[in-house]
Amino acid sequence: MDRARRPRSVLAALTAALLAVPGITALSSAARAADADVAVNGGFESGLTGWTCTAGTTVTSPVHSGSSALQATPAGSDNAQCSQTVTVQPNAQYTLSGYVRGSYVYLGASGTGTTDVSTWTQSAPDWQKLSTTFRTGAATTKVTIYTHGWYGTGAYNADDVTLVGPGGSGTQQPPAAPTGLRTTTVTSSSVGLSWSAVTGATGYAVYRDGAKVQTVTGTSATVSGLTASTAYSFQVTAVNDAGESAKSAVVTATTSPGGGGGGSSDLPAHALVGYLHASFANGAGYTRLADVPDSWDVIDLAFGEPTSVTSGDIRFNRCPVTECPNVESDADFKAAVKAKQAAGKKVLISIGGQNGQVQLTTTAARDTFVSSVSKIIDTYGLDGLDIDFEGHSLSLNANDTDFRNPTTPVIVNLISALKTLKAKYGAKFVLTMAPETFFVQNGYQYYGTGKWGGQDPRCGAYLPVIHALRDDLTLLHVQDYNSGPIMGLDNQYHSMGGADFHIAMTDMLLTGFPVAGDPNNVFPPLRPDQVAIGMPASTNAGNGYVSPSEVTKTLDCLTKRTNCGSYATHGTWPALRGLMTWSVNWDRYANWEFQKNFDAYFG
Repeated sequence: MDRARRPRSVLAALTAALLAVPGITALSSAARAADADVAVNGGFESGLTGWTCTAGTTVTSPVHSGSSALQATPAGSDNAQCSQTVTVQPNAQYTLSGYVRGSYVYLGASGTGTTDVSTWTQSAPDWQKLSTTFRTGAATTKVTIYTHGWYGTGAYNADDVTLVGPGGSGTQQPPAAPTGLRTTTVTSSSVGLSWSAVTGATGYAVYRDGAKVQTVTGTSATVSGLTASTAYSFQVTAVNDAGESAKSAVVTATTSPGGGGGGSSDLPAHALVGYLHASFANGAGYTRLADVPDSWDVIDLAFGEPTSVTSGDIRFNRCPVTECPNVESDADFKAAVKAKQAAGKKVLISIGGQNGQVQLTTTAARDTFVSSVSKIIDTYGLDGLDIDFEGHSLSLNANDTDFRNPTTPVIVNLISALKTLKAKYGAKFVLTMAPETFFVQNGYQYYGTGKWGGQDPRCGAYLPVIHALRDDLTLLHVQDYNSGPIMGLDNQYHSMGGADFHIAMTDMLLTGFPVAGDPNNVFPPLRPDQVAIGMPASTNAGNGYVSPSEVTKTLDCLTKRTNCGSYATHGTWPALRGLMTWSVNWDRYANWEFQKNFDAYFG
């Protein structure tokens, strides 16, 4: 907050008045000095310059902001401490903050001249802010700040460490805040910025939405890697050896429309995904592919099913006329696929479903899966594949405890098959998955049979598949329906029926979580453009239906951090890809309620 300047006579009068109050002592020069970040190289952008580490290095991933962060690994007799000694003023208040990841990470200050302080976290699967305050003693001019882990508990990361307070007496002062910040060239994935030079500055730090993302020596920068059609805010600070200035005024910019960050899959920034009953009718009736409205960006043909559970031989049998009197011919169906693709839509074959149990127990079944799925894709000219394995398709062997290195044949063979298909069809191949919560988020509490056995071996069984294919995965849309209560990252159980359930389940995917509560076995977050939320289209479609108003609350909370309920998210994700529903047919049955709400929200 900027403080208004007062004439010296007014400040003197204010000081005299304060001295007349019992318990108030003279205002020191530190109390009047402008606060600044007096830590050196707190973002580790200059390697370990300014820091002394018993064990540590800088890495380019993971980082909280900028291009580098600290990574240090404690040993049996070494807690991997990194420290620096900072010049401070006596009788002054300081705030020490930093972002950390890992198990048992500490941030603290010693030599304060009063009470030394520290703060720590037992488990930070993703970047977590630590902060503490202290006051220096009457004769204190140097303080040591540090971060460390705990003996033998694995690597930790630290980034953006700051010590905010008055600069040391007699030292150079931090520069003034930059002025004149403005945007220059704006594209679908980048924003150019420029500002006026600041006297005494040796460099500048650029902030996007409050997080430091870049440091430069000149008075311009381009922030890239942005999402199309998304609003961002920017600020700049000036830096010299004494520290960092206050932030400039905020400027905002909205990136232009584009591919939406979906990579080679060419999906829109926000997509509507729906399953189309293509091989059966049930109570919703049959909907011809050509009659699916243009609002649907991804259409999953339900379902391709195996000739037997373990054969790997997948067949796609279109709905017979006896069940679906209005079914189109094969020629018309293939023509409808091409028409949808010409309109920019994706048509996929979905494998599995409630009745389609698929267990690739052998390499022969794996190879048959690849060849039979390829035949379906080629016959109908489809864009890719959706994996909707349910029931007992995936489970973990008793000794398979590490999702990063699975050994169970049905898991290993499925991963291999999907990688083969992706490699065969290339970058534009669309790969999606629709697991149930039991197989994904339930892995926060339980994984496989557990350390002592007795758990359901299917708990979390999708996690190794998702993780192994995260670089190939276009969309994950977990079925947030037909689900029992699931524990969220707040360690509370969440149940279907309202926005909080969808918010909590999606937050877990975008934040990451320790598998089976093990802080050394963390499932990393997915990109928001890889995530859509699975919901039933109507009360007839399945348990867990929520009204359009609850759908809107869900999207508001996750993309804007507004309209949230009792669950506190760990971030804001405007690039969240969209919604998936079961199904197009049931939405048509309900007068397109789900589709209309999506269209109204994303315009």
